[in-house]
Amino acid sequence: MEDELTEKRNMLYYNQLVMNERKAKSHKTDKHKKKKQSFASQEVNFRDFLYIPEEWAAAFYVLYGVGVPYLTGAIFLFFFVAHGSYENFKLLNTNAFLIIWLIGYEIVAIVSLIWILILYLQYDSEEEYY
Repeated sequence: MEDELTEKRNMLYYNQLVMNERKAKSHKTDKHKKKKQSFASQEVNFRDFLYIPEEWAAAFYVLYGVGVPYLTGAIFLFFFVAHGSYENFKLLNTNAFLIIWLIGYEIVAIVSLIWILILYLQYDSEEEYY
């Protein structure tokens, strides 16, 4: 009876050793598998797309945030409202800075959203193994 009990204990101990060894092997192989980040969790660095000096970063962000939509709005007004005529463009009230900026902001926002959608559709979500 005691031999049978000792044998069962030894088998339990052996089974635990085998299970621990299998877990250790699976953890080693999991380290080599590296999942890609999801599309939304990627890091976005504007320095990849825009010229931004280190010491003037805040000023350039403000310049881009104000200048790009304003220029886009002015170009839109020139081509689509004034029909490309400088004389007609001079007749428009270009002193309405906020209105021109808002028009440009909407255009930039739409283009940006379309660009993000295209990048999302091109994103490969399959896992990579190293």
